[in-house]
Amino acid sequence: MAEIAEGNGLSSARERLAAQQAELLNALLANGPAPAGFDEQRLAVERRALLSKRRGIVRMLGPAVADELGDRFRPLFDAYAADHPRRAGSRAREDATAFADWCRASGELSEKRKARWKFWQSN
Repeated sequence: MAEIAEGNGLSSARERLAAQQAELLNALLANGPAPAGFDEQRLAVERRALLSKRRGIVRMLGPAVADELGDRFRPLFDAYAADHPRRAGSRAREDATAFADWCRASGELSEKRKARWKFWQSN
């Protein structure tokens, strides 16, 4: 009986940890509220760092898109990212393609042409 009680306690502890991790990811990646016990200013610093990293990867994967957008790339990507947080299991190349499609749909990019990736083909 004690083993069952310990197992249930471990299971509920794992569930609580998973919920707390999901809350933190939501705060960092989807601009959700800061979880209890976290400093909002530190979360804001980490949000900016993660957004910058994501933006850099999209720029690296789609240099033609970044070049065509020029100075508009950063503000447009930041607006896109605010409304389109990365999904669990999504790939960076999918993110870059979705951004380019979003820019075309909003009239920021010329008509779609065949994507030309950098020298690598897998993510």
